[in-house]
Amino acid sequence: MELFRRFAVTALGVVTLSAAVGLPQHPGARPTPRNGQTTPAVTWHFDSLPVGQPPAGFSFGRTGGGRVGHWIVQSASDAPSPSNVLAQVDSDRTDYRFPVAAALSPSFTDGSVSVKCKPVSGHVDQACGLVFRYEDENNYYLTRANALEDNVRFYYVKSGRRIQLANWSGMVTSGHWHELRAEFQGDHVQVYWDGTKKIDAHDRTFNGPGRVGVWTKADSYTLFDDLTAMPRGS
Repeated sequence: MELFRRFAVTALGVVTLSAAVGLPQHPGARPTPRNGQTTPAVTWHFDSLPVGQPPAGFSFGRTGGGRVGHWIVQSASDAPSPSNVLAQVDSDRTDYRFPVAAALSPSFTDGSVSVKCKPVSGHVDQACGLVFRYEDENNYYLTRANALEDNVRFYYVKSGRRIQLANWSGMVTSGHWHELRAEFQGDHVQVYWDGTKKIDAHDRTFNGPGRVGVWTKADSYTLFDDLTAMPRGS
C-alpha cells in the first residue's frame, strides 16, 4: 500500500498500479515477473486531472521545427476509459514537426507500451504515435499509424533525424478508436495495430533504458487514452 501511495502522489492520480494493491485491473495492465518480483503495468487514464491543463507526470518536447506542441487533458464522451483523454491541440502545419509527450517514469529497456488513439483531423497528417526507449526529443524509437496514408510504420529518431525501419500498409480509419502497441526485447521489435501484429523488425540503434510516451505530426489532432507501460525484467 505504501508503494501505491508514493506513486499516486507523484502522478497526482493519473497512474493506476492496480496489481500492486489488488484493485480491478485495467485491460492490458497485468503484473509481470521481474527478477523474482512482480512489476505491475502502469496505465495513464488522465481522468483525475483538470481539463484544459497539461497532464502531470509528463515532459514535453518537439522534434524538428515549427511551434512546440501544446498537450492538454480534454473531455471525450466516447473515451475508452471515461471521461478524459490527452490531445495535442496546436495545429501548426509545419511538415517536419513532431510533438512528444513522454512520461517521466518508468524508464526501462525491454517490455511493451500501448495506447488507445483516435485520429480526428489534420490536413498535413493524422497521426497516432508511440515512443519508447525515449532519451530526449531527438533520440527515441517510434511507431506510428497514419489515417491519411493508411499505414503503420516503425522508425528510429537519432539526433533529430527520422529513419524508417519497417512499414505496413492497411486501413487506418479516422474518427474511430484504435489500439497501437509495441513489444520490444533486445533488438527485436513487434508492432500491433488493433491487436494484430503488423511489423516484426530488428534494430540496435538504442539499446539502453528510456521512457515511453505519445507522439503526433504537424497539425494532427489525435486523442489518446489508456497509455500503458509494461516493463519486462531480464
